[in-house]
Amino acid sequence: MKKKVIIFGSTGSIGKNLINILKKDKKNIDILILSAHDNYRDLLKQTKLFSVKNIIITNKVKFLKLKKLLFKKKINVFNNFNCIQAILKNNKVDYTMNAISGLDGLEPTLKVIKYTKKIAIANKEALICGWSLIKKELQKNKTLFIPVDSEHFSIWSLIKKTSVKNIDKIFITASGGPFIKLPLKKFVNITLNMALKHPNWSMGKKISIDSATLMNKVFEIIEAKNIFNINYNKLNILIHPKSYVHALVKFNNGLTKFLVHDTNMRIPIFNSFYSNHEKKIKSKNLNFSILNNLEFKKVEQKRYPVIKILSLLPNKNSLFETVLVSANDSLVKLFMNNKIKFTDIAKYLLKILKSKEFIKYKQIYPSKLIQIKKLNNYVSLKINSLSI
Repeated sequence: MKKKVIIFGSTGSIGKNLINILKKDKKNIDILILSAHDNYRDLLKQTKLFSVKNIIITNKVKFLKLKKLLFKKKINVFNNFNCIQAILKNNKVDYTMNAISGLDGLEPTLKVIKYTKKIAIANKEALICGWSLIKKELQKNKTLFIPVDSEHFSIWSLIKKTSVKNIDKIFITASGGPFIKLPLKKFVNITLNMALKHPNWSMGKKISIDSATLMNKVFEIIEAKNIFNINYNKLNILIHPKSYVHALVKFNNGLTKFLVHDTNMRIPIFNSFYSNHEKKIKSKNLNFSILNNLEFKKVEQKRYPVIKILSLLPNKNSLFETVLVSANDSLVKLFMNNKIKFTDIAKYLLKILKSKEFIKYKQIYPSKLIQIKKLNNYVSLKINSLSI
């Protein structure tokens, strides 16, 4: 029997990696829904490759263009995710991947959980801001969740047969980004092109900048706290320039385990889909030259001042995480548009998070999607209106 699949964000790097994995097993795959924001050309190619009958494109201009191109074709084209219930009715697909970037990925996640047996999520913002909502839906619908970020997939793989109570420490590794050896006095001259040159991974612009500031690791610590229900005092960041080890877990019994794989997102994506070793992925041989020189270091606070944010975070889920995500998004955009310096991202972020206006959100539990949406818009408008 064919595996029924949904892919949200199919034209991004995660989505394309999954498509390339599945096309090698096309005869056993039935993709029911694909979605993209505006890349209608790649969406169209994927639709034809897998004979997909339902596609979602959220950009209204590209939606109209695609609708015109597919006129008289037996393909349903939608502009939003309200179609999910009508397409799936009361049936459950085998696997859903949500690879939509930004907070736009939260709503489709919440909509699709009841219609899928397994959901793989590669959307940081959804897991940070909306975990309380996602967890509730997962439990209610008995849906299996698998994190796709290499760090969280590694932790999930290492601890899935044990209790969180048995864990002493979890270490998430960070490459250190492009400025790991740059003299601190030169940070004021960092340009956008410099920030985008990640030494190990090929990623989008936003996440590349988050990697350069180490903000992506702050986000991953929050995700780990949420996903694995573990306190911040058990979570740590280690600089590991080779990016060969993605996470380490130290257990109460004295054992420490870690997981190794190449800097290739195809590996956690592949294993989120083929979770029972029923298929083999082509991968590089174990690199002993890296393994013999893993080189772990503590994080330098002067080099990566955003890690100070970790001391500001509440252990309970709150709307404060939405403030953090929204503020960082806005500041990164300002840097990308040459409105602020690279060093201003951390400077203004810490200032915003310590302000009385936003500290109050530590006490507010996110119980509805609309709360998160409204706060996200408010924070974005607030930052864009600042004379910085």
